[in-house]
Parts: sequence; C-alpha cells; structure tokens
Amino acid sequence: MSEKQTTVVLVHGAFADASSWSVVVSGLRERGVPVLAVANELRGGASDGARVAALVREIDGPVLLVGHSYGGVVITEAASRAENVVGLVYVTAFALKEGEAVQELLSHYPDSSLGAALVPHELPGQDVVLSLREDAFGAVFAADLPAERTSVLAVSQRPIAAAAFGEKAGPAAWRTLPSHYLVATADQAIHPQAQRGMAERIGATVREVDASHAVAVSRPDAVLDLIDTALKVTR
Repeated sequence: MSEKQTTVVLVHGAFADASSWSVVVSGLRERGVPVLAVANELRGGASDGARVAALVREIDGPVLLVGHSYGGVVITEAASRAENVVGLVYVTAFALKEGEAVQELLSHYPDSSLGAALVPHELPGQDVVLSLREDAFGAVFAADLPAERTSVLAVSQRPIAAAAFGEKAGPAAWRTLPSHYLVATADQAIHPQAQRGMAERIGATVREVDASHAVAVSRPDAVLDLIDTALKVTR
C-alpha cells in the first residue's frame, strides 16, 4: 500500500483571513496536493494553536503546516500538539522560541511601519483588539498590490486580540521538525532583518523574494515554490 499523501494546512495571520491563500490553494490543487486553509481566530497562540491542532489531528495522514505572519506563532503551537505534523513553512512569519513573545522578539530589531498604523478597539465584554488603519493598510501590508485590491483587503481584515502580541510561546516545534522560511525583502510589517534572524536561529531552509507582507497574494509563485520544496523534504 502506498504512503498517504501529505496535506498542506494554511494558517493566515492578523489583519487577513483565509481568502488570502486563495491563489496558493488553487496552485496546490492544480498540483494534486490536498490542502486546507483554516480560519484563524486570532485570539492568542495557545488557544489558536490548540484549535488548529485539533483540526490537524482529524486529517488522515501527514500534514505540512504553513503559517503567514502571526500564523507562524499558531503553527508552532499546533505542531507540538499534533503528532502527524511533518514540517513547518514560515511565510514572513513569527518563529518564536519557547517563552518568547512577539513584542519581545520585535524589540531586538529595527522598527517597521506596523506599530504606528495599529488602531485599538474596545469591544463590550471582549478583549481589546487591534486592526490596521484603512489609509495605511496598503503601505504597511500590501504595497506591491494595486490600490483597488488593497482597499478590499483593508475593509475585510480580521482584527487580532492585543494580548496575543504579549503572550509567551509554548514549545518550539521547529527544534524537531524540518522548517522552511520565506523572507519578503520589501516587508513593512515585519522587518526583513527580524525575518532573517528568526530563519537563521531555527535552522530553516531560506528563500527571499522582493515582496510586501502580503506575499501570498502578490507573489503566490514564491510561496508555492517553497511549499513544493518542503513537501519533497517530508517525503
């Protein structure tokens, strides 16, 4: 009997939703690769990771986890709770070590344009959440996309719990799993130096592309190429 095919599970980050993976999903399906793009709740690494891990454990066969931006926090958490995860792909994403928080990591690198563009919202009976100002969304998140596209992304963004940026990470699954990292050299949300630093310390296979933070939308070819490489390693 042949081995089961690896399923690619895509996890979006803050200020986005699962539709940000649409071209990547189409590309994987054209290649005959099973794929699932999950809806990330953006509440914090532990809870979001537990939810993704539960979905992953229901998949019959090996899983390659792919996370964009804050989604990197989530895939690291999920991989430590699901034994069928065979690899990790960080797409301009946070790859934290155990006990580290996003805010702490960013303090060691040059500032990006993200902080000044954040807007807090106090929702009745809920945590404070953060979104990106609509007038700054294009420059910070997707400067290499047409204005008409960024305007749609800006009004459909999903906010993230402010507490998620200060939450300390759980076990670093990248210590035991093959990892890959895509650096976006024109990223204005997570400074490229921070991306390179994280990629180096986790021992990832690294690719670089001239793209904004919204690389899965603007350069899906680069994302697909790295996923292809990661799938070959898992086989």
